[in-house]
Amino acid sequence: MKSVVEQLSTYKSVHLNRKNINSHFIGVPMIIWSIALLLASVSFEIDALFINNYLGVEQVNFTLAAILSVTVLFYYLLLSVPLALFAFILFGPLMWSVHEVVNMEHHIIIAISVFVIGWIIQFIGHYYEKAKPAFLDDINQLFIGPLFVIAEIYFLLGLGKILDKSITEKAVAKRRVFEQQKAQ
Repeated sequence: MKSVVEQLSTYKSVHLNRKNINSHFIGVPMIIWSIALLLASVSFEIDALFINNYLGVEQVNFTLAAILSVTVLFYYLLLSVPLALFAFILFGPLMWSVHEVVNMEHHIIIAISVFVIGWIIQFIGHYYEKAKPAFLDDINQLFIGPLFVIAEIYFLLGLGKILDKSITEKAVAKRRVFEQQKAQ
């Protein structure tokens, strides 16, 4: 598994322009929220025999959004505990809002609309960057995008300065290689 520095430097190598980064602060949460809203539409109950004796709960309701969120958070924990905890703090309210909207009558239309607007914002950012999105070369970068936003906020707060420096230096070097290949 690639390290958090390797993953985030690859992502950041096509996200060095401040306008592009700022567009990601808006677009990425919109995309995450819209996907979570769609996935929260699919729920199922599981018999809770293992916790019934302790909590008196007979069934537990799960959504695909909850399962994906826990899976991604676990992946982030493997990459970086501080960034994963920060992701939990920042994206927790976002996920809570999904569960408030999922029962609305037109939640699918809302999710699709927010998804499209989020991607438009992303592509506007990449217009300023003059680089294609990272996921076009590595589909795994779709999962790193949210972590990139988390890391950028973390770094803006003055946290993780050594990690920020390592990521940025490696990203700039990768971008140079990219620009040289593009020029040929």
